[in-house]
Amino acid sequence: MLSLHVLKQMKVILRPLSFFLFICLMLLVTSCTPERSISKRYRTVFKIGDQSEWATKAFNDQNWDKRLWFVPGGQVFWSRTKIDILKAPDSLKPFGVYLHAYGEYEVFWDGELIGKNGNPGQEATLGKVGKMWTTYRIPAHLTKKGAHVLALRSSLLYFPDHTRIAQLEIDYYDNLLTNQTIESSYMHLFAGAFLIAFFYFLFLFLSDKKEYATLIFGICCFLFFALILAEFVKAYLPIHYSQHVERLKVIGALMFGISFLIPFYFSMQFPFRKRKLLFTIYAGILLYIFLSRYVFELTANNMVLSMWLFSFGIVAFGVYKKVKGARIVLLTLLLYVPISLVTPFNKSLFVGFSLILLGMFYLLSLRIKEQRLAYETSLVQSTRLRLELLKKNIQPHFLMNTLTSLIDWVEETPKKGVLFIEALAKEFDLFNQIENETSIPITQEIALCRAHLEIMEYRKEINYYWEEEGIDTQQKIPPGILHTLLENGITHSLPLEGNSIRFKLIYESNTDYKCYTFLTFATPLRQEIGTKKEGTGLKYIKARLTESYHDKWDFSSGPVDHGWKNTVKIYS
Repeated sequence: MLSLHVLKQMKVILRPLSFFLFICLMLLVTSCTPERSISKRYRTVFKIGDQSEWATKAFNDQNWDKRLWFVPGGQVFWSRTKIDILKAPDSLKPFGVYLHAYGEYEVFWDGELIGKNGNPGQEATLGKVGKMWTTYRIPAHLTKKGAHVLALRSSLLYFPDHTRIAQLEIDYYDNLLTNQTIESSYMHLFAGAFLIAFFYFLFLFLSDKKEYATLIFGICCFLFFALILAEFVKAYLPIHYSQHVERLKVIGALMFGISFLIPFYFSMQFPFRKRKLLFTIYAGILLYIFLSRYVFELTANNMVLSMWLFSFGIVAFGVYKKVKGARIVLLTLLLYVPISLVTPFNKSLFVGFSLILLGMFYLLSLRIKEQRLAYETSLVQSTRLRLELLKKNIQPHFLMNTLTSLIDWVEETPKKGVLFIEALAKEFDLFNQIENETSIPITQEIALCRAHLEIMEYRKEINYYWEEEGIDTQQKIPPGILHTLLENGITHSLPLEGNSIRFKLIYESNTDYKCYTFLTFATPLRQEIGTKKEGTGLKYIKARLTESYHDKWDFSSGPVDHGWKNTVKIYS
């Protein structure tokens, strides 16, 4: 159970953190809104070979291939893309072109060289030069309104089957530079929020290692942080196209982890039957998709789709079972659908994951609230139990009967009267030591029981015997449990022949549970046999067990041939 201090700290941190994540998400959604385009792009065509006239605007490329599947041996090949400029640029704001393309290449605009990225055709001799993402300024005299041609002279020594241009964007040159920086800044702030969340929930888990949902959510936050860094590392590290596939493998591995852990987290919040079997099948599906990557975007899309479908099924089950918070989480999953339809995959991926993580965050906040309420209830219950323990031993009839017996012993046998007083003082001293504890050593509980038997021998003039078997002196137990069973045994039993009652405590343990068996060897009162009414003593025992072990305990009590048997099992 989380301490009240930790819960208050969580309340202080979670609210601003959730608000910050929401603001970042809104900024991300806003950045996904496309602006009015200033150009229109036509289909790119390709041809293996190397002729300088292929760069010119007037060259006829109608017989060129619409797709090149393979360019062997690092040979030079050309690509041509026709582009219509829809409006002329301002005199002080030239246009630029942003390229995300595999290979080393030279960039021509209407036949004029405007940029160079590496050494096409000379990769084997000059080594790896250039980067995957490049931006070039287009001369103002080449950006008049109307038709233009962008031509690339390229070579692909390392990945001869990656001939496509992944992204081509025409915009004001300054905008192309600043927009990338601004977008990267927002996303790194976004990533930082998830990194903070990861450390916070990691430390929270370390303070209570039974809260596995907290750990899973923290790991998801870290994987999402790493995913953002892997995606936007291009903003400050020049990545050569030969290294790009390795980056995609890292992103794929991160997505594999996120795609598995998100449904697993939901299954912890909305448990269902045969969970292990279904998640084994799901893990196999994800692994098959991950290892069968031919086109990265298709592989990533399939993993995201699998994650969404599996999560949707689990959350829908939670809605069917009317689990608190399930409807809100289902709404976040449904919101991902229209976002994925109207935004590019790389943007919808982050927006969708963010929405889902916010849904997970909401479930965790509900769980934390329930823990806080349970903790406050336990404080009230603990106080009530302490008062109950004290009341059990200073109740008027107990004190009056004890004092009456004490007077008789002092008058008749002063020496035994002194021993009676010492036994009574010892029991009250023990009660004073344990009244504020939730658990005490078993040896202290046994000492309390022995002191009580000594008092009752003077009061009732019956011979009481105490026996133990297999006791582990390192174990702890809630205070007053055995003492209450002992009181019940004394109150509801008649002595055997020889005016004696015997009590025996047996301890057993294995990997699954610890068991205390408390036996009373006596003659049960007739009216007690078969009674179903639960007395104050049994209610006290169950309340104490619940306070210490939640629902991981079992208690049984009933008559046997020799008297009465009580069993307390505490599960691991």
